[in-house]
Amino acid sequence: MMQSSLIGKIEKAKRYAQEPDRVTFYELAVKFRGENSDYKTSYKDGKWNCTCSFFSKWGLCSHTMAMEKILASMLPQEALTTPQNGTLR
Repeated sequence: MMQSSLIGKIEKAKRYAQEPDRVTFYELAVKFRGENSDYKTSYKDGKWNCTCSFFSKWGLCSHTMAMEKILASMLPQEALTTPQNGTLR
C-alpha cells in the first residue's frame, strides 16, 4: 500500500516539475560564481540584492538579471526589473 502511495507522489512530482508556473519565489538566496569572484545574490520582500559593487551603485547587475532569466516564470511581477526591450528575455 505504501509503495503505491509513493509511486503516486513521484508521478505528481514529475507533473509539477513540468509546470514551473505553479511556483512563485518570495525569498531566495544563492551563491553566484561570477567571472572574478563569488557573490551573494538574493531576493526578499520584493527586492533583489547582490554583494557585487555594480549592484550597490545601480540597483541591478548581471547576477540579478541572470537570476531573473533563470527563474522567469517563477518570480512575482515585482521581481522582474530587467528592461523590457527583449534583449535579455
